[in-house]
Amino acid sequence: MAAASNYGITGQIAPELLVDYWIDENGDPSKFTLADHEGKWVFLKCFQSWCPGCHSHGFPALKQISDALAGNPKIAFAGIQTVFEGHYTNTIDKVREIQLQYDLRMPMGHDPGPESGNPKTMVNYRTGGTPWMILINPDREVIFNDFGINAEKAIAFLVSQTS
Repeated sequence: MAAASNYGITGQIAPELLVDYWIDENGDPSKFTLADHEGKWVFLKCFQSWCPGCHSHGFPALKQISDALAGNPKIAFAGIQTVFEGHYTNTIDKVREIQLQYDLRMPMGHDPGPESGNPKTMVNYRTGGTPWMILINPDREVIFNDFGINAEKAIAFLVSQTS
């Protein structure tokens, strides 16, 4: 499942997430680190609340994949709002709104970044914007890092790897 773009860090060890704000699936303050999910598959979805592509295919794909693998103890899901523009709109409160709008039962974070640069997640994972999907294997290697993902193929792949 290699990414087709020049972005990303496919094949490299995933850097720890440096996101200060997290909520759990109920909207309560929480945290999410790769270290806490060592030995598991980790699926990350980067978004911005105002991103049309996030709403047209990013969130629906995330919902489809996470619902298909719900309850699987070998995989963890998280969403991160990686704000690189529109700081006045892509605010911290939008994280919970998106979580509720799409019924995303997973931790969600907010990585605002500076107004004149990119957030830490974008820099560390060399993302090209939003929506952006990242799949990390149990050895912490990034095996997918790109704008979109085929949900059906991702589900089949993850089921084959976690059964």
